Amino acid sequence: RTRVFYALGNPRFDDTIVGLLENAGDQRVRNGWTVPSVIENPAPLLHEMRLIKSAPEAEWLAQACHISAEAHKEAMRFSSAGVYEYQTQAAIEYVFRQLGSPRDGYPSIVGSGPNACILHYTENRRQMEDGDLVLIDAGAEYGQFSADITRTFPVNGVFTEPQRAIYDVVLAAQTAALAECTPGGTLTGQHTTARTVIAAGLADLGVLPRSAEESFSMGHEREFFMHGTGHWLGLDVHDAGRYRVDGQPRDLQPGMAFTVEPGIYLDPKRPTVEFALLDYDEDANRSLRYEIGPEAARKQLEERREAAEKIEHEIPAEFLGIGVRIEDDVLITEDGHRNLTAGVPTDPDEIEAICAESSVLPKL
Repeated sequence: RTRVFYALGNPRFDDTIVGLLENAGDQRVRNGWTVPSVIENPAPLLHEMRLIKSAPEAEWLAQACHISAEAHKEAMRFSSAGVYEYQTQAAIEYVFRQLGSPRDGYPSIVGSGPNACILHYTENRRQMEDGDLVLIDAGAEYGQFSADITRTFPVNGVFTEPQRAIYDVVLAAQTAALAECTPGGTLTGQHTTARTVIAAGLADLGVLPRSAEESFSMGHEREFFMHGTGHWLGLDVHDAGRYRVDGQPRDLQPGMAFTVEPGIYLDPKRPTVEFALLDYDEDANRSLRYEIGPEAARKQLEERREAAEKIEHEIPAEFLGIGVRIEDDVLITEDGHRNLTAGVPTDPDEIEAICAESSVLPKL
């Protein structure tokens, strides 16, 4: 019993804890007692405990996901041309409350049209227009556990051909990543798989200037898929826990919960994109950040990119302004995984069918 687990950071309690340890040290010297002499941050231990969900915790998370799925379906029914993003946000959060969620897991994102291309967009002010896609990232909290769902659907209920083409690439990437959600798999492996599928799909559509293989090796798809494929999920929407152990991607274990959320975002303000003809290695870049620090690594990588040969490529006009993300919440089981958010479909035909249903909510 040589350690006290305590997170420093509160001056009042810090002084109290340090004073108690100093007093205990005096007693050790005088009486030969074994007393704590070290303050250790409990966060690493607590974070590891949070990674594996107990059976009750898994069911609380599942209920948060069920509530969120029902709300997303109602958003599909409710949204139409002329509706404001904040009205759809209100519809979603109304369903959250009515189904027993006391609060949102995080600020809801309702991005229509070009706003779907903005990561973490939360202004939710735009009036939706006929022909828009709307990307909704919203999750309810239940039993202190947060869901995290993203769905993308057409405001008028029918995907255009270009919208569906991009959507199908993202769906294929997510389907491939979900297939790797098994004990012993890794989030890193899922991300690599999603990147591979997206690089191939964008190359086939003419969005990338090189072949699928070349595009992937140079990370060109990252111009349009600029985030990870998943993160831990639990008491926080981006929950605690290490992603790597001894420098290696962490193996998935039963009880772990996380998101699977590839996306493609084609900014309408970037009709032409400059691509560096430079090999991209995520592991090497990560090692560089570890060795010399994030800021120095960023600077060095930018210098390499500036020095590399580049090519400018015009993005096919029909794809500009399309933003798609598909996000599900997964719980690893003994023999695979449980998709906690399967209650709201990702198949585009099923989405169109829900969009055609009548909403139970009034529109003023």
